[in-house]
Amino acid sequence: MAFAIKAEISDLRPKTFALSAQKTMYGGKYIAEGDTVFVFASENEGGHGLFARGVVVSVEAIARKRGVIRQTPRVSVTVRRAALAKRPLGRSELKHFTDWGDGQPETELNFKFYRQATNKIVGISDEAAAFLGEFF
Repeated sequence: MAFAIKAEISDLRPKTFALSAQKTMYGGKYIAEGDTVFVFASENEGGHGLFARGVVVSVEAIARKRGVIRQTPRVSVTVRRAALAKRPLGRSELKHFTDWGDGQPETELNFKFYRQATNKIVGISDEAAAFLGEFF
């Protein structure tokens, strides 16, 4: 399974990104060392969407807080960048894909990342991974 991360990333130049206590949704909690990950710089924090593909080099689950019933699982991950995107993909390119049942990879990404605009790690389908792979 491949994953995608939307996070606050202020410097796009480093070869390695350490992302602490990231929210996981849609299977994102299953991310593991060696997995392929597509990294989006969050538009909410001034980023421009998809900018890198990488490999997860470490994952650490964050312990849940005691006494809190509903908690989204969180993980800290380190990603080694393998490639930079050659063309843009972000909220503006995906916003028109809103027919949630159409099965298109663009719709899957719009749903998982932009229906709720929070930063997160998500599991993505093989079709979405292949689609994102075309940007590199």
